[in-house]
Amino acid sequence: MVQNTATSVVTIDRFIVEQEKRFPEATGALSGILYDLAVAAKMIANKVRLAGLADVLGAQGTANVQGEIQQKLDVIANTILVKALDHGGRLCAMASEEEEGIIVVPDKFQRGNYVALFDPLDGSSNIDVNIPVGTIFSVLRRVSPAGGPGTVEDMLQPGLRQVAAGYVIYGSSTMLVYTTGHGAHGFTLDPAIGEFLLSHPDIRIPERGRFLSVNDSYEKYWTEPVKALMRHYRGMNGRRDPMNVRYVGSLVADFHRNLLGGGLFAYPANTKSPTGKLRLLYECNPLAFICEQAGGAAIDGRQRILDIQPTELHQRAPYFVGSKADVEAAADYLAQA
Repeated sequence: MVQNTATSVVTIDRFIVEQEKRFPEATGALSGILYDLAVAAKMIANKVRLAGLADVLGAQGTANVQGEIQQKLDVIANTILVKALDHGGRLCAMASEEEEGIIVVPDKFQRGNYVALFDPLDGSSNIDVNIPVGTIFSVLRRVSPAGGPGTVEDMLQPGLRQVAAGYVIYGSSTMLVYTTGHGAHGFTLDPAIGEFLLSHPDIRIPERGRFLSVNDSYEKYWTEPVKALMRHYRGMNGRRDPMNVRYVGSLVADFHRNLLGGGLFAYPANTKSPTGKLRLLYECNPLAFICEQAGGAAIDGRQRILDIQPTELHQRAPYFVGSKADVEAAADYLAQA
């Protein structure tokens, strides 16, 4: 692996090339997808920086497949990702949280052996008030016959089959974190040169976290085991020191803080959302893959997130992700449900 030192300059392109050299059988296709995603991230970051100066703020006036009002930047980010990925000959299809069905690579382009899934702009409802937002992506190897158009079955694979996953956070700086199953690595965008530079090699999440990220306004809808678990995290049962509650309401922002500083993000099932709220394919799986590669864990309350066999493109799941000891505590308490 590329070694980052005080005097080294490791661009994301260089890092990907060095990683690829470790696998003589690699074709370069996955590397190309990661390059394209990094370019798309730069383009989206530029649009986010223009918020308030250009006509990119506010609601689009349409709803996505989830029934949520689309923001203008949702649509812009979705278009950027599709156009950055559809022509390279590496993908056969894509799926977006913003679109009902899969996005098949047009016949005029060569089709490859991978599919990409993404949440183009997570937390976009917060952008009007200048809260960090993000992009989340997942890459899988197709299971349908090579050469033809991609299928829904290519998307409906358990998260353990991901070959790459990552996220981009657009905040005080723009940072891209990704994994290909060989550790989680972070790159910060240097706007002066327009390059992502390796800034956080081999990220490791602390075994036990300091931060608890949960929307406790839903407490009245939680089951008793979930309420008991939250009391445990807050130190109210005397079994641990209390965690600091930090909830931004932008999944990427909350996850990023907990990944670097240690903590747990929780969106439990409740009586209003018995199957959870977050999307398994676009949010839960990719962040779970990253977290596990950093030494953390992710469950739906009972089983490992990456073991779940998806049945729907926009399937939702309860979610507990973060420091391993804190996720294990969730498994213990929720086993009582």
